[in-house]
Amino acid sequence: MSTSTVHTVHPSPLGDLLLTGTVSPAGLTLGSLGMPGQRGAPAVGAEDRDDGPFAEVHRQLDAYFEGRRTRFELPLAATGTPFQRAVWQALEDIPHGTTTTYGELAARLGVPRADLRAVGRALGANPLLLVRPCHRVIGADGSMRGYAAGVERKLWLLTHEGALQPALL
Repeated sequence: MSTSTVHTVHPSPLGDLLLTGTVSPAGLTLGSLGMPGQRGAPAVGAEDRDDGPFAEVHRQLDAYFEGRRTRFELPLAATGTPFQRAVWQALEDIPHGTTTTYGELAARLGVPRADLRAVGRALGANPLLLVRPCHRVIGADGSMRGYAAGVERKLWLLTHEGALQPALL
């Protein structure tokens, strides 16, 4: 049973998204979804591009950006430490169109306040932006703290999802 790692690019209102995954006889397992300029984005080689296995990912992303999808249902790679995986799993419980704070997320996970930075580090290491919606986590004062793809994209996503009102000109 052979597997191969491939990537594709998905055009979006935020710029071209880079998707990587592993293809096996069972299908595609999504490994990462990154945005332009994102810290820690994976390096890919042009020879590894294969758009075909990503057809369902493309469909779900298009539906999300068109406002017709609020959750992603895709096979995801099990990467990260057990703590990171617990934080990332908790992200999936934050409803579309809402936000939570780092402190509230930590409390849900049973993480002591003294270890709040560990939650932030786990969010920063999230390889699957949008799919695991770390953009829905904000500061206790409502501030837009860190986002691997930039705070301006975090603002766009939260406005797109209805969690923030569009700024008046």
